[in-house]
Amino acid sequence: MIPIRDSIPSRSIPFFTYALIAVNAAVFVHEVKLGAAGGPFLERYALIPARWSYESMVTSMFLHGGWMHVLGNLWTLWIFGDNVEERLGHFRYLAFYFFCGVMAGFGHTLFNAGSAIATIGASGAIAGVMGAYFVLFPRARVLTLFPIFIIPLWFEIPAVLYLGFWFLTQILSGVVGLGPRFEAVAWWAHIGGFLAGVYFVLRFVKRRR
Repeated sequence: MIPIRDSIPSRSIPFFTYALIAVNAAVFVHEVKLGAAGGPFLERYALIPARWSYESMVTSMFLHGGWMHVLGNLWTLWIFGDNVEERLGHFRYLAFYFFCGVMAGFGHTLFNAGSAIATIGASGAIAGVMGAYFVLFPRARVLTLFPIFIIPLWFEIPAVLYLGFWFLTQILSGVVGLGPRFEAVAWWAHIGGFLAGVYFVLRFVKRRR
């Protein structure tokens, strides 16, 4: 289930959405250039529940483990971030993004206390943006690709259903688990970020005159 675009055009330039995408992309390019030295770099700035810090809660948001990881995150931010930024206002949106990212980090740490596995990625903060979109634009529609073997199927799905289903899959994955292969996936960071977005978004919305 791959989101392609939403149905709400942005009426203003989402400066901070673009900036966050650019910074994440630049950091990932730096990771690639490091080559073998990228391991210690990630270890230093990743979120590790066994020895977490407030600094790592933030720095880990800008690190990614591969091309699919970074492209998936930044594409999702591209689709949902512009409308949320427009509704919250630029600086409130930026504060909201980091707030959700930190809350996602706390969620991951809470359910993985003592884990020495390094956690990286912007998905917790982006999950917060998705939670905000879920609250603010439930009637929007998301053009979604369902690849069935080699046959692409396209559907327009109400945002409330698309995002609700996505959140349900995160809960099921976090509670049930999908085996050792998926232990490093920060399901509870996704859940924590989304819930933070849903619960706190209206506190960040700019007042309309």
